[in-house]
Amino acid sequence: MGNLSTKTTLPPLQTVSSCKTSKFMGTWFVIGVKPTYFENTCSNAVEKYSLLPDGSDHDVDIDFQYNSAEAITSPLKSLPQKGWIEGPDKADSGEWKVSPFWPVKMPYPIIELDEQSYDYVVIGFPSRQYCWIMSRTPTMKEETYIMLTERLKTRHQYDLDGLRKVPQVWTREEREKRGLTEEEIPDKYLTVKGGTCFLGRN
Repeated sequence: MGNLSTKTTLPPLQTVSSCKTSKFMGTWFVIGVKPTYFENTCSNAVEKYSLLPDGSDHDVDIDFQYNSAEAITSPLKSLPQKGWIEGPDKADSGEWKVSPFWPVKMPYPIIELDEQSYDYVVIGFPSRQYCWIMSRTPTMKEETYIMLTERLKTRHQYDLDGLRKVPQVWTREEREKRGLTEEEIPDKYLTVKGGTCFLGRN
């Protein structure tokens, strides 16, 4: 996954003041990423978060699926992950840890969030080597994306060299194949065969 060291001379990342766990659950589309090694060419990256019952050995199941290169046509990859919510209140915390595989457990700080509608989120990493910009829909308004990248630089001391946009190209067939619903990807975000989009932005 690259260098997972959290050692840095930079100040600690400032997490959001509130992130309600139940509201955070569900489907997120990866729009931009400072990538780990397997995300260098990924497309159609989708994460699904599911809260587990009290008493489980972790708090959240994360189903992460993506195409390894070109959207739809390249091999589909899956990386299930486990999440732990840190802090005194598991129902409301921006401090998480995530394990992509044993025994690795990575910091997963939620550093930007649309705290009203939970339409976007940014996940950081202490060394600033990685970050993930995610949206509830496969597209993000350009002004929102620019605003979040500016915050990464000014609020969180990120160097955005290496940040890449993740292609999100969906057809009705691909939506069905991936087990996503029309609620998760409304028809207006679909591309018909031949490359014509119903709608390019939300």
